[in-house]
Amino acid sequence: MMHYLLPVLAVVFGFGFVTVFQLREKKHMKLLLAFSGAFLLAITIFNLLPSVFSEYKNSYGIFVMAGILLQIFLEFFSKGAEHGHVHIDKDNHKFPWLLFLSLSIHAVLEGFPMHHHGHLIYGIVVHKVPIAIILTTFFYKSKMSKASILIFLILFALMTPLGSFLSKQLTFLAAYENQITALVIGIFLHISTTILFESSEGHKFNLTKLLVIITATVIAFFV
Repeated sequence: MMHYLLPVLAVVFGFGFVTVFQLREKKHMKLLLAFSGAFLLAITIFNLLPSVFSEYKNSYGIFVMAGILLQIFLEFFSKGAEHGHVHIDKDNHKFPWLLFLSLSIHAVLEGFPMHHHGHLIYGIVVHKVPIAIILTTFFYKSKMSKASILIFLILFALMTPLGSFLSKQLTFLAAYENQITALVIGIFLHISTTILFESSEGHKFNLTKLLVIITATVIAFFV
């Protein structure tokens, strides 16, 4: 049950945090993104990679690369919202379908391995909180109606539990568990490393950011 509930609560928390505190400090957001990127990367390396490649097949590497390429393709439509960027017309009051569909595909896929990799839920939750904060902040600044904002965030929150539910119900997918997990690994590798590279100003050395990344990595190791 927690696998279904926690991703939803992460989005609700992000929405509520912006609504109550009206977060505007970009520096804090970059540190939060850096933490989430490092945590997601560490969970991927410490947990997902060993489970998939314990029985190595050449095809698994192909699926990892396919995941990276799929995420790059999705970002043509999401404009990088998965790693902290939202670049759609603020004056457009219409529902952002392309952004929603690209984020939904990403979210459904990341839900597939959760039943078999319990630690993954923590990486997904830590990743979803800053994304929900960024989306909510942007939507509040746009001309989207409050109803559209709520519909977007509610449906987005349900996508990861939907992926987890489908993976459990569609039993024929069990034969492709490692391939699907390898695909998700590729997605996570691209997102997390992009976050880490983009969360610094001009790629300059930043001691605070380094400490945040180390802290996230240590926590992920002991989770």
